[in-house]
Amino acid sequence: MRNYSIQPSPIISLPITGSNDRFPVRRIYCVGRNYADHVREMGGDPNRSTPIFFTKSRETIVGSRETIPYPPLTENLHFEIELVVAMAGKTEIFGYGVGLDMTRRDIQAVAKKGGKPWDMAKNFDDSAPCSAIMKASEAPDISAAEIMLTNNGSVKQISTLNKMIWSVDEIISHLNETVTLAAGDLIYTGTPEGVGAVIAGETLVGTIEGLPEVKVSYD
Repeated sequence: MRNYSIQPSPIISLPITGSNDRFPVRRIYCVGRNYADHVREMGGDPNRSTPIFFTKSRETIVGSRETIPYPPLTENLHFEIELVVAMAGKTEIFGYGVGLDMTRRDIQAVAKKGGKPWDMAKNFDDSAPCSAIMKASEAPDISAAEIMLTNNGSVKQISTLNKMIWSVDEIISHLNETVTLAAGDLIYTGTPEGVGAVIAGETLVGTIEGLPEVKVSYD
């Protein structure tokens, strides 16, 4: 039996719809600039090029229907709704979910202006809310499904998944050129236009047709 100098970190996992099993999270990869209109609203060039990737720690995962403390060091916390792909292997897809890539936009803006890394704008506590995972074998065709986010019942983001610049298969292929994807990995596939701020007391609900919703509130 192996001994450790400190207590190992607990396994981070998400529920699976229709099952008592859970999906253990290994790594989280996020795609930036994957909807042309969102690229434009952020002041970027929407022309298709090599995908931009960044990561979040698995400890940033928070389940649906949770109440989250408003994070420190920001006065401009933004929501970004995304399709989440759960991997069963290097190229095999286990299932799909709905996630929020929460962003401390003010921290990100300062870092970008200074040409510095913006990890702390993306990779902070509770910054990756995610729904339960639906197995790919049980999921409907979501290739053109509607993706939508509401804040306190008001629609803020709405689009369709067929407007992604890079498809899920292309994202997986590009990622495998740089890293080796494995079972347990999550891929947040990018957000459509309409990103905006959330404040304490508000509730976000993210939906993709046919998939379980993600819902979180801030206090």
